[in-house]
Amino acid sequence: MNHGRRDQLRDSAIAVLAELGGRGLTHRAVDTAAGVPQGTTKNYFPSRDALLGAVAGRCAELYRGIAAQLGSGTEPRDRERLVAILTGLLENVAGPGRPRMLAYLELRAEATRKPWLSAILDPITAADFAGFEQAQRTAGLPVTPQRAATVTLALHSAIPHLLDAGPATLAAAGLDDLHRFVSGLLNAVYPPHPDGTT
Repeated sequence: MNHGRRDQLRDSAIAVLAELGGRGLTHRAVDTAAGVPQGTTKNYFPSRDALLGAVAGRCAELYRGIAAQLGSGTEPRDRERLVAILTGLLENVAGPGRPRMLAYLELRAEATRKPWLSAILDPITAADFAGFEQAQRTAGLPVTPQRAATVTLALHSAIPHLLDAGPATLAAAGLDDLHRFVSGLLNAVYPPHPDGTT
């Protein structure tokens, strides 16, 4: 199997999902988006379900790559570094990662009707909760499972608003300044001590 071509098709499928939604995801549409001969996508992913599963895997790979790049191999040893990393993740959602996140939300919608797809996506989201909890712990914050989950849920709930980009909603949620939003979120969940320590 040509792994480069396979990744090209998966990336094109993400673009199709982001632009046309779940109903627009067809083998023909992916072939067209990838600029390959008709039938190529079907050769790699014989069914629509196979294509959906491949896209889910690709979204997970891309997300892990972005998270690793933002972390630069350095754990968030303090609150300031954690704010920078979480802000970077949200900035990616609102910027270059927008097609991936739109595709991921389409996959989540499909998963409500396809338990097998939910089984692929569930570990991805669960790992997000575990990873963010560990990041908060490493940053020296007084973590409890409830506090860590609150931060992660708030970050997840911000994503649709960042994708919609409605200015009034962004302002009302404080998402018009992502650094301020993340700082305020952490301060609300983990109020700093008067001496400035976590």
